[in-house]
Amino acid sequence: MNDFASDIEEEESYGSIKTLTILTFIGSSLGIVLGIWTYLQSSQNLVKMQEIMNSPEFDKFPDYIKKLYSQNTIDFLIKMDVNKLPILILNFIGCSLCIYGAIEMRKLKMNGFYTYLMGSLLPFVGMFLFMGSTYLKGGYNVYFGLGITILFITIYGFQTKYLDAD
Repeated sequence: MNDFASDIEEEESYGSIKTLTILTFIGSSLGIVLGIWTYLQSSQNLVKMQEIMNSPEFDKFPDYIKKLYSQNTIDFLIKMDVNKLPILILNFIGCSLCIYGAIEMRKLKMNGFYTYLMGSLLPFVGMFLFMGSTYLKGGYNVYFGLGITILFITIYGFQTKYLDAD
């Protein structure tokens, strides 16, 4: 009976850190794969978008589709293609920092939270530095990614009471 009670007590001392770190491992791994995919496909995406916009059938598209193919989107893809290597490097470093921070938080170390925080924000700061205000015009996925990042930072922030300040 005492073993069962100690298991429950140990489980409570972690809070939701185990679940969050597993989600972080999945998300960061996906971030690395998508970063490599974006690096490999950036110039092709730009060419395809320009072909679609210059095709005679583009005028037949519904208005909501035409809004997706705006000059802002072309500018975004051009800057993304020009800066694809630094963006890939920053993405890889950021995702690696998140994974390392999650490993440290599984060990209940407070430094893991700060490492995770740096890794989460680094890609956004880097994208803004390399792409300027064009980055903010990148569409819904920019704001979705930023929202998910803020959500995870907030949830991890609530879990810091379980971490030791070693």
